[in-house]
Amino acid sequence: MDAITGLLEGPRARGAFLLKSVFNPPWALRVEDRAPISVVTMVHGEAWVRPDRAEPVRLCPGDVAVMRGPDPYVVSDALDTAVRITVGPDQRCNTPAGEDVTETMALGMRTWGDALGEGSAVMLSGTYLAPSEIGRRLLSTLPAVVVRPAGEGNDPLIGLLAEEMARDEPGQELVLDRLLDLLLVNVLRGWLADPDSRAPAWYRAQSDPVVGPALRLLHDNPAHSWTVESIARKVGVSRAQLARRFTAVVGEPPMAYLADWRLTLAADLLREPDTTVAMVARQVGYSSGFALSSAFKRVRGLSPQEYRAQAATGTAGA
Repeated sequence: MDAITGLLEGPRARGAFLLKSVFNPPWALRVEDRAPISVVTMVHGEAWVRPDRAEPVRLCPGDVAVMRGPDPYVVSDALDTAVRITVGPDQRCNTPAGEDVTETMALGMRTWGDALGEGSAVMLSGTYLAPSEIGRRLLSTLPAVVVRPAGEGNDPLIGLLAEEMARDEPGQELVLDRLLDLLLVNVLRGWLADPDSRAPAWYRAQSDPVVGPALRLLHDNPAHSWTVESIARKVGVSRAQLARRFTAVVGEPPMAYLADWRLTLAADLLREPDTTVAMVARQVGYSSGFALSSAFKRVRGLSPQEYRAQAATGTAGA
């Protein structure tokens, strides 16, 4: 399993918040919803994304921006436009005077704003409501904003997402979730492929002739009772060579990487209501539920049961 496959299995939207926003200038939204990750694209008009802790980024039609949470950011028609509306953690929208305009600015199905018809700016946004654990290693390395310019593979997905957002048919939520996943992964794939992106070492290591095969072994079968020697034997190098090369390229020893990967997988599996701790332990390579619980609490600071309770409320991993 490579990093992109992990992402497809990882940030998997479940009832994501999707909205078409229509505005005439001047307009500015401050987003304080603390979402783990959001995706924004301009269908018509231009906008500025102004993160609190990073430089502003201009969005043109067809550009897709991924905002890494939970830090706030502003989306506006111009850099100097004052905030008109703030979006809170519950997706409620308020003016600076405290007026709740969530319902009064609704314009129809999944559409919101201050302009009837197309307006001068039309923006599609998708918000993941709970953090994913399998994608955590990658998402934690992202800059505040990642932009994939128009014309780099986004156009068909944007058009399809816009069409589906206007529909209300059986299974519509699932269709929208999967389209949002594809759009996100498309942007992240482009970012990873960019040699100037500062992609994480473990992703770049996949092309290494020694470390790449070792990583695939660990990802494909994390429950196996791997040792440095058994991995080295499969890869066709000495134990010392593998340990030295893996640590140099990835930044940590093979078994430390495997331990973290197992807990990452466990965290994702614990979100499923029909799994027990013992079942999860077997799937990720721990001898018992007790062994998994001990490791999980030592690294994460809370037990699997506590983590599962937080995940149910959308606060785990935030």
